[in-house]
Amino acid sequence: MFEDEFRGNGGRASDGSSQFESVRAVLERRAVWEFLSAGVDNRHAMTTLRTPGPTIGVVGGGQLGRMLAEAAAPLGVEVVVLDPTPDCPAAPVARDQIVAGFDDEAGIRELAARADVLTFEIELADQDVMDRVSEDTETPVHPKPSTLETIHDKLVQKRELEAAGVPVPPFRAVEDADDIRTAIDDYGAPVMLKARTGGYDGRGNVPVESKANAEAALESVAGPAMVESFVDFEREVSVIAVKGDDETATFPIGENVHEEEILRETIVPARSSEAVTERAHAVARDVLEVMDGRGVYGIELFETTAGEVLLNEIAPRPHNSGHWTIEGAQTSQFEQHVRAVLGWPLGSTALRSPTVMTNLLGDVSEERPAQLDGVDEILETPGASLHWYGKRQVRPLRKMGHVTLSVGDADASAEDVLEGARELEAAVTFRT
Repeated sequence: MFEDEFRGNGGRASDGSSQFESVRAVLERRAVWEFLSAGVDNRHAMTTLRTPGPTIGVVGGGQLGRMLAEAAAPLGVEVVVLDPTPDCPAAPVARDQIVAGFDDEAGIRELAARADVLTFEIELADQDVMDRVSEDTETPVHPKPSTLETIHDKLVQKRELEAAGVPVPPFRAVEDADDIRTAIDDYGAPVMLKARTGGYDGRGNVPVESKANAEAALESVAGPAMVESFVDFEREVSVIAVKGDDETATFPIGENVHEEEILRETIVPARSSEAVTERAHAVARDVLEVMDGRGVYGIELFETTAGEVLLNEIAPRPHNSGHWTIEGAQTSQFEQHVRAVLGWPLGSTALRSPTVMTNLLGDVSEERPAQLDGVDEILETPGASLHWYGKRQVRPLRKMGHVTLSVGDADASAEDVLEGARELEAAVTFRT
């Protein structure tokens, strides 16, 4: 058929329709024909599916593990998760759960025995244990434990990235409150004090407004810390980047709205200039050069008021600011992570249409059984998608789910989509 189209008919389909095709489309179809006609010389490298398929062992069984399992199933890939919480959010959709701590060596060895490759969806995974288990069992880990070690300590992370030429805000280690006061002298107030380990979702990040607050801020961090100059930013953005087997990919840049250091919304495409967008992708690619191992990386950035792009933080896993990709991109970040850790070809990162993701956070004052009311409007709205994480208890500002609004009109304004998403989020509550 392809030979008839491209040779026998001079590049014109039998119905004559190809005369309206772009040159690019014709070339793409020719490339497909040439690949298929090349026979076994090319096909030996193609990915093969069998039943049962490969198994990915995931350290962590929260909402990220849940969405990884959802993305893996259509590819014939099974997921086993390890998490200390019985019946964790990923359990209903994963093949199985091993109930064990993130640093439990016996549990991780059991996970490795059941998996073809190990990965993680939470940075609390112990890199030393995973490295040791991987070496003993010959089960690969992606991203590599060495990358997890770099990410675990924000000071180490910043030093390695700065040495690689990645732009970062001015920073320094903190030993005592005097170090914070000196940083205020050098950087100006406020400065951002950060726990070097263990912080996520804004936990461990404390703005220090004056020297008088230095002692209390350091006590609240309660551990090794670093301090950064406060960035005068126009907006916070992120790039979800993927490191595959000899290939990399980046998703369209997202604009992130935070309140109380917690992500509330991601708007795609970001309302940034073309120059900033190109620079953000370039920084993300430079970050991938530093990271070791295949997988998805959530790369958080500042777009400064001067139009510069500075690195904020990196997550070596699928990221909250990439949840929009499930409906808004050709291939979701979760499917990309599955493909990448298995060494399979990556999918397209192209944007389907403007998309906004809004988190559903606990709007309660104290912990209670989770019950979300008012979801009918989301379910009835064209282009809206509801994701419920299955957590049994709701707590103040706990991430319980998210909603995406993805419109079919490529020319729709980000402001209109954002307004619609905010209306959907405002319609639901955990308080009743």
